[in-house]
Amino acid sequence: MPQALTKEQMLALRDHFISRQHELLALTCALVEAESPSGDKEGSSAVVSLLASAAASISSVNSVERFTSEDFGEHIAVRAFGKNDNSPGILILGHTDTVHPRGAIKDRPWRTEVNRIYGPGIFDMKVNCALALEALRACEAVHALPQSTVTILLTCDEETGSPSGRPLVEAEAKKSRAALVIEPPASEGRVKTARKGTGMFLVDVKGRAAHAGLDPEKGVSAVLELAKQTIRLHELNDPDLGTTVTVNVVHGGTHSNVIPAEARAEVDMRFTSADSGAKTERRILSLAPFDPGAQVVITGGINRPPLERTQKVENLYSHARALASLLNFDLGEASVGGASDGNFVAALGVPVLDGLGVQGDGAHAAHEYIIADDIPTRGALLAALMATL
Repeated sequence: MPQALTKEQMLALRDHFISRQHELLALTCALVEAESPSGDKEGSSAVVSLLASAAASISSVNSVERFTSEDFGEHIAVRAFGKNDNSPGILILGHTDTVHPRGAIKDRPWRTEVNRIYGPGIFDMKVNCALALEALRACEAVHALPQSTVTILLTCDEETGSPSGRPLVEAEAKKSRAALVIEPPASEGRVKTARKGTGMFLVDVKGRAAHAGLDPEKGVSAVLELAKQTIRLHELNDPDLGTTVTVNVVHGGTHSNVIPAEARAEVDMRFTSADSGAKTERRILSLAPFDPGAQVVITGGINRPPLERTQKVENLYSHARALASLLNFDLGEASVGGASDGNFVAALGVPVLDGLGVQGDGAHAAHEYIIADDIPTRGALLAALMATL
């Protein structure tokens, strides 16, 4: 059973974040200005160095590990509290990569407007990397000490599907009894108790080129075949089940007077349950050509399983909501279409509570910002969950 905290302890945690907000934002600013778009190894290592340096100043931290990813940079794991008894711990999960290209900070520098702080990657999710480290310090300061090891794992390739981060996430999940994901919350600060799974596919069509004016009948249009396949894929959408299949990017043809011999489409799939996802995946991978003269080759598949709202997830959410009530706010919940690394954890049967980051808006957009006044509340809740699970 989760432990309890008193209202006084919760308020003390919040007061800690109020007193340390300047330092937390200083680290956040450094993280934002050390740009780390996915695949930028130099930027990734710079951000990890900042986090490792900050972690070294926290007395409860037992170890800091850096894991090199050949294509993306570095992942980092910070371990604190607990005992060396191999008992299941608490996993705090986030990422250091962003979608903003290097140089974005020059066009959109860090700035504060009343209660909003702007900067590329601040909302998704560099402020939350700083928040997680400060939560360790908060537990120390108010003597609300976690009884199990707390591991903060920040991957560097989440925005590209976690090709190298996934094995680390799953390995840590297997050693954990609960995972707290510090992704941005849903609107109105709601945590995420369900996320759709994702699938990514490529549809390659081979036709036969011919002169469009002299002998079009000798050609096989790959573009026409792809258009028909697009309609077929659209018909796989099932709003009642929450399944969506979307053809997003299309390429085809070579010249205006040539029957196109090649065409390609990128396809996005979202689904709410493992069963519905597997069924739709099979249907996509088994697409057959309409024109017998065309070839259709499908590659790809499910990238992230769904985060389903199980009883364990519901229990975790109820505990978090009870803690939030001690700070006089009602913690809402949401089911969202986007996926996170928490999906990998959920697939292993470990309860996950997602969206525990600071409120704001504009994830992946030019106007990305956080709400500064929300930092103490979200920080107190994260620290309280570390201390009581």
